[in-house]
Amino acid sequence: MIPAPFDHITPVTLDEAIRALTSHGEEAKLLAGGHSLLPLMKLRLASPKLLIDLSKIPGLAGIRQEGDKMTVGALTTHYQIESSELLKEKCPLLPQTARVIGDVQVRNRGTIGGSLAHADPAADLAAAMLALGAELRVRGAQGERWLKAEEFFLDLMTTALSPSEILTEIRVPVLSGRCGTAYLKLPQKASGFALVGVAVWLRADGGLCADIGVGVTGLGAKPFRAVRVERHLRRKRLEPALIETASAEVTLRIEPLGDIHASAEFRAHLARLYTYRAIVEAARTAGISLTKAKGK
Repeated sequence: MIPAPFDHITPVTLDEAIRALTSHGEEAKLLAGGHSLLPLMKLRLASPKLLIDLSKIPGLAGIRQEGDKMTVGALTTHYQIESSELLKEKCPLLPQTARVIGDVQVRNRGTIGGSLAHADPAADLAAAMLALGAELRVRGAQGERWLKAEEFFLDLMTTALSPSEILTEIRVPVLSGRCGTAYLKLPQKASGFALVGVAVWLRADGGLCADIGVGVTGLGAKPFRAVRVERHLRRKRLEPALIETASAEVTLRIEPLGDIHASAEFRAHLARLYTYRAIVEAARTAGISLTKAKGK
């Protein structure tokens, strides 16, 4: 498997990268970790004339706290997220999600920005972004703007990024108080992608669910935030029967994908099951004691 011929440049500033992206249009592709783009090129499913390597641009990687927000640079690798002690303390859902991405090689080279911009419908981090209500900073020829995670993912491998825009950083909240988190998925054995994956963060107030975020990947053509599930549980006392009823709503108005790995019906079943399990796990880590429902 050999890609079609291409040129390669390594800009040293973001403005230089944006100029190259703007001038070459659809013939150019950005290279971050390469674990999404290069396999497509080898299969000739993508044949860019120019690769714009972002690796030498300063300031696009790193993890820092800014008040009540955590900022993660777009070139931060999955391993750096997985191993960050700061994130484990302030926003543990991200390390929990990153540690089950692909394999060691993918986590060492793959980047959060590359994964989100690629927008594979079964990618893991998108679910965490949606659950957390993340904000994504993008910069292009027309300037800079912020996008909410729910605005960013449009369709199958399609995002709100314009052809001249580059995702530069991601901002997520610091999870304060009695918060619990969980990311659970059933992986496709060969690739590690999620047949269905569910990310949950939950803030407890006694036995009540004071607030909650639920993100789902692998079920439909794009990852999505399960707002109906959240509304069913927010400001309610958590009990297994209530969680089971709420979890059943995760598939409402969603057309599940069906393929050689899982039928649409099986994916819908997995979504309901893993939503239930992820909420129960998040509740447990938030200090809410639950008795599991029969069969769960």
